[in-house]
Amino acid sequence: MMENLSMHDPPPQPGGSSLGRAAAAAAAATTTTPQPQQLPPQMFTTAAQLLDLTDKKLLVCLRDGRKLNGVLRSWDQFANLVLQSTVERIYATTSDPSDPQPKGLYAEQTHGIFLVRGENVLLLGEIDLDKDDDPPPGFEKAEFAVVEKLAKEQRAVERTREKKKIQKLATLGFEGENIGEIIL
Repeated sequence: MMENLSMHDPPPQPGGSSLGRAAAAAAAATTTTPQPQQLPPQMFTTAAQLLDLTDKKLLVCLRDGRKLNGVLRSWDQFANLVLQSTVERIYATTSDPSDPQPKGLYAEQTHGIFLVRGENVLLLGEIDLDKDDDPPPGFEKAEFAVVEKLAKEQRAVERTREKKKIQKLATLGFEGENIGEIIL
């Protein structure tokens, strides 16, 4: 259960016992020295929540599809991130006509220190260090150039498929945000 707290409510009491609002207000009124105002943890903004992730290894997924692993060293109020020991990981699948199950490939490229603009972050999360060295399930490590070429080909096929879908929807009377690109 989450309480609706304001800046004027007293901070949570240490020791695990929770007082009701009336009891907390009475306890605050009986003290003679004014206590400094502290914000409850629920009042932090999203950028301030990065405080718990500082100096931890993160996976950061960007809006352009890139996936970065690195240690969060610094951030600002706009959620711009500074990652140290950054590694970009790309994924692709191969389709062998003789094998009905596609084979997954991945590759890594080291970038070192990396600055990520906050508006480009789609998703981020902490990496379990116990499983960090394990390859992703269903994927084998390959050369970066090979996986990059396969990934670009797959993105081109997906873009073509998406354009055809949007064109078909446009002929049916549906409009989307990308319709202007196709008509031109």
